[in-house]
Order: sequence, then structure tokens, then C-alpha cells
Amino acid sequence: MIFLGYIAAVLMGIVLGVIGGGGSILTVPILVYLMGVSPNIATGYSLLIVGATAAFGAVRYYREGLVDVKASILFAVPSIVAVYMSRAYLMPAIPETVSFQSLTIEKNLIIMVLFATLMLASSTMMLKKAYSKSAPATQVVENKQPNVGPIMIEGAVIGVITGILGAGGGFLIIPALVLFLGMPMKNAVGASLFIIALKSLLGFIGDLQTGIQLEMPLLPLMLAATFLGMAVSTKAAGKLDGAALQKFFAFFTLAIAIFIMIKELI
Repeated sequence: MIFLGYIAAVLMGIVLGVIGGGGSILTVPILVYLMGVSPNIATGYSLLIVGATAAFGAVRYYREGLVDVKASILFAVPSIVAVYMSRAYLMPAIPETVSFQSLTIEKNLIIMVLFATLMLASSTMMLKKAYSKSAPATQVVENKQPNVGPIMIEGAVIGVITGILGAGGGFLIIPALVLFLGMPMKNAVGASLFIIALKSLLGFIGDLQTGIQLEMPLLPLMLAATFLGMAVSTKAAGKLDGAALQKFFAFFTLAIAIFIMIKELI
């Protein structure tokens, strides 16, 4: 199972490089279901793995002129603050079990179900946009003028979600950039990688402060596998159709969400 986990990590790097998100969607399930890491610890490891891999990919996209730095920073700054605070203070404050009258729910189950619920919502929005007759995805060719207030608020909200779930947030960032900023899909991929790298790596610092145990050689090998996948994918990403990329991302997110729901609740 562990060998299969490293193969899946290569796939995760490919997915992250091609669609600018989805890496964390794969990383947490890989760590939990294939590597035997608890969901609580897996969310922290995911921040390191996804953040480092996204940074590698963001540099390659930037060199191709596919990263809108201004819009990315507006989104990233409040998101970084929120994810750091969430990992350093919010997550340690959540009890391992939550009781509602006679019902007791484990913290790990809450994390995974919330993870899947947000993925379902994100994929639904993306599919609605992609198949909308009034504004098909292929017509999104120019960025809207950044509206500073909404961008920063959404960045902070997604930062909190990222901190709780250990997700880079690409499955939430990309819909925000495409739907609310009108950013072309390929540019949204590059911007997403840049934002994910910043907030994930800084969020992981919060985990280090709380004393997270780093498992060796698991983390270095996972990083090597995801870097390999990212290197392969970024060379091909610029040749892909933006509209098809958006639909693939939405269906991929939907499929993983359904899998997690079935795995955790049935």
C-alpha cells in the first residue's frame, strides 16, 4: 500500500501542475488511506507537500507569463494570515471528539466530511459555469478589474478553510478566480499555484510551532514523487484547452468528493 501511495503522489503532482488545484484533494486521502496517517496529522503534512510542490510549479508558470501577481497577492495576504492563525491556534483548540446530546463525533470524521462537502459545492459551481449558455467558459478571455474588498474577504475565508482541512485550496481558489475575477483558466492555474504555495508553507509553520512530528522518510519521498509529477505536467499544461481544463477539474473534484463521502459515512 505504501508503494501505491508514492505512485499516487506522482499522480497528485501531475494533477496539481495541470489544473492548479486538486493536489491537496489527493494528498490527504493518500496519506490517510494509503500511508496510514491520521487525518489530523495528514492535514499538516499536506500543507508542506502541496505548498512545496505548488511553489515549484508556480515558478514555471510565472516564467511563461501566466501568473497575475497583483490579483494573487490581494487574495493571498489575508489568506496567509487566516491559515496561519487557524493552524497555530484554531485546530489545537478543537477537541478530538465533539458531542451533540447522545451523539459523539470524532474530529477526524468531521474534517473529512467537511472536506468532501466543500468539494461538492466547488465542483457544482464550476460545472454550472462551464455549461452555462449565457456565459460559456470559452468566452472568458480577459480579467475583470480586481475588486479589492471581496477578493480579500474571500481570501481570508478560504484561508480558514485551508487551515482546518490542510488543503491548498485550489479547488476553492480557482472557482473564485474564474467566476468572480473572470480570469482565464490557464492564468487561474498559475495564480492558484502561487497562492497555494504561499499560504500552505506559511500555514505549515503554524504546525511546527504546535510540535507536529515529522515522519521520515515518508515526507522527503512524498515530496520527491510530487515534484516528479509536477515537472512532467507543467511542460504539457500550456498546450491544453482552457474550457476543457475547467470541466475536467470540476468532474475530478466531484468524483473525489463522492469517494470520500462513501468511505467515511458508509
